[in-house]
Amino acid sequence: MKDALGIIYTSKDDLSLRELTAHRSIAALPVAGRYRIVDFLLSNMVNSGVRNVGVITQRNYRSLMDHLGAGKEWDLHTRNNGLFILPPFINGEKGGEYSGALEALRANFDYLRRSRQELVVFTNGNAVYSTSYEPMLRQHEETGADVTIMYASDAARDQYLSSYAGNRHAYLNVDGDKRVTDIEINPNAASYGNMSMDVMVIKRTLLMHLVDQAYSQGMTDVYGDILRAQIKTGMLDVRGYEFKGYYRRVETVQGYYRLNMDILGKYCRKALFSDYPVYTKERDEVPAVYGPTAKVKNSIVADGCVINGTVENCILFSGVKIGRGAVVKNSILFQDSYIEDNVELEYVILDKVVTIRTGGRLIGQTQYPIVIGKNVTL
Repeated sequence: MKDALGIIYTSKDDLSLRELTAHRSIAALPVAGRYRIVDFLLSNMVNSGVRNVGVITQRNYRSLMDHLGAGKEWDLHTRNNGLFILPPFINGEKGGEYSGALEALRANFDYLRRSRQELVVFTNGNAVYSTSYEPMLRQHEETGADVTIMYASDAARDQYLSSYAGNRHAYLNVDGDKRVTDIEINPNAASYGNMSMDVMVIKRTLLMHLVDQAYSQGMTDVYGDILRAQIKTGMLDVRGYEFKGYYRRVETVQGYYRLNMDILGKYCRKALFSDYPVYTKERDEVPAVYGPTAKVKNSIVADGCVINGTVENCILFSGVKIGRGAVVKNSILFQDSYIEDNVELEYVILDKVVTIRTGGRLIGQTQYPIVIGKNVTL
């Protein structure tokens, strides 16, 4: 396998995620009691032998930078190559946001020029899945393709048909030779059953050429403006690579909630954690404490938690405290949340350091979980 460079594009904060991305990027969203979304993406790179990874950030990236640090947890704190945080250029007009991946790549040409790897693995920063890109890179070399796109089939795409309209979905027509013959962008009813996972393998010099050419013509979208036109004219050989594991793109509060609830199931945990390790920044805490009145069922409980109430079908991050007589079901509680005595919570997402006073009651619904922002007391 040829040496490859990895680029993770952390898309701009999405209004559909409301309070969850008010102070952090989507890539920094906590997942499964101890991880962030970016952990899965970085681990995929490392598990593929990629040793040079650039993370393109946008506004509200302090939490992400604090989590990534120098890349030690992913063994990317090396003198040569390693982890590179690529912050946005901020001025009065942009405010730290790119119009899309194309502008973000154009703004980081210096990083692309300095890198010496022949191939680039380019991925978006808002999805959770676990894989190694080695088979995809191998197929890319064997077919002699100019571009290879990873996609998920019908079973994985159904969840996105009614997603928030601000998100871009690309659907691919893939023939028997794995050649992509057409791309649809945000169709009301997709003609093709293969949704792009926003993972692309391309030669570094070709990527720079295409981006520079498209950007100079005022284009903004890699798939809609560059690849679709090149496929139509036959100028590029674009192939598809099918991913068959668990995949979920985080675009809405409902999607984020569903991801964490999926992880409580055996299939999802096996798909995400059995074949490849997922690395993350450790937070040193004492083990969780279960009091004499604690009742816990089908939940992920991180270190540092203190539980004296009932917890069922929940994700609890480190330092969460559940008081006596409290009943918490089907909920996600971020770090250092404090649930006092006799509180009732169901279908709720609490951000960091949220306190629910004694006797409080919050009941949401599966499709519309209640979200409480950071540092709030109710």
